[in-house]
Amino acid sequence: MMKIKSIVPLDNTADAFAYKSDTQLRKANALFYLMNQNWLVKLGAKLTELAVQWRLPVKSLIRSTIFEQFVGGETLDETTGLIEKLNQFNVKVILDYGAEGKATEADFDTIKEEFIRVITYASNRPNVPLIGIKITALARFELLEKLNELALVSRFNTVIDTSPLTAAEKQEWDRVVRRTVEICTAAAQKGIGILIDAEESWIQNTIDALTMEIMLAFNKEKAVVFNTIQLYRHDRLDFLKLSHALASKNGAFLGAKIVRGAYMEKERKRAQERQETVLIQPDKAACDVDFNKAIDFCIDHLDTVSLIVASHNEYSVQYAVNLLRARYFPLDHPHVHFSQLYGMSDHITFNLAKAGCQVSKYLPYGPIADVIPYLMRRAQENSSVAGQTSRELFLIRKEIRRRHL
Repeated sequence: MMKIKSIVPLDNTADAFAYKSDTQLRKANALFYLMNQNWLVKLGAKLTELAVQWRLPVKSLIRSTIFEQFVGGETLDETTGLIEKLNQFNVKVILDYGAEGKATEADFDTIKEEFIRVITYASNRPNVPLIGIKITALARFELLEKLNELALVSRFNTVIDTSPLTAAEKQEWDRVVRRTVEICTAAAQKGIGILIDAEESWIQNTIDALTMEIMLAFNKEKAVVFNTIQLYRHDRLDFLKLSHALASKNGAFLGAKIVRGAYMEKERKRAQERQETVLIQPDKAACDVDFNKAIDFCIDHLDTVSLIVASHNEYSVQYAVNLLRARYFPLDHPHVHFSQLYGMSDHITFNLAKAGCQVSKYLPYGPIADVIPYLMRRAQENSSVAGQTSRELFLIRKEIRRRHL
């Protein structure tokens, strides 16, 4: 990518880490140093998975290291202190109950109630405008996969063909839809946005079609429901434009959270094993081009699009800021929001907040055993993205030196 003018300086470490104590900075330095060793991350992920399966006493170690760095707490109440601290720096929060891998109807109903509880909690805190949900926390993975081939989004309508399902499965799907609608109804009533996560491509058509149906119902006056568009897929820029056409045709706002993506290695491996077409971009440069084109498209349509730029990429963040300025939009435009994961890229989040942008930390919470899959993805993501961990380490060490000169 060509160089871009830095309207918002992102290298101010004093502002980036003002919310962290010296002790917290030193712990972050040690953790990112370890995550910079790719072989160690792979080994640690395997050992952690086995330790949890065998119920070994490792929770206190996990809690004091990777959990503390990337998660807000084991319960909703444990996140309160951190949320209030972030509010002091004009940083917002996207809350995410980190439940994954559930399989029973009782589990799904329990998680639905927890999401509704999160909505009520968020509505009482000025800096929690959004929550994240996963459809796989509300539905059986195999059911989503069975519907995937016949779930479509076009410029004219959405289709979820349930004909392959048994009578029992059709009832099961009805319950999935009902849970999702209940969550979005509570969110609309409380003024909280719902971000529906993207997941693996072999269930994503189902998620897209369900999300679009719900978006058309709830986004008539403003964006309540947001779909997540993973630009590491070569077909997603076209899907973004198609989604906007369908939303506009039905008089609805498009809620679009754009990300590069989180399942790349799994996607490639599965496609190769099954000798299927790989949906992943040919290289990172192609992904970067599409990501920035997605920013272009959304900012060119801000009258009917609410955009969340969920990125740790400094270039893309600056690109979006520059585009807002070039279009004479304010940096705090109500339809533009930036977001980074808690525990990563503080230099982006806090410097954007200081410049007046709407920016949030994506803050998961939940029991340690439930958020292990999320934590392993964060560790592997940091070690696999070229330069990510090195950049974090450089900035942390820069701030440690600044404080102790």
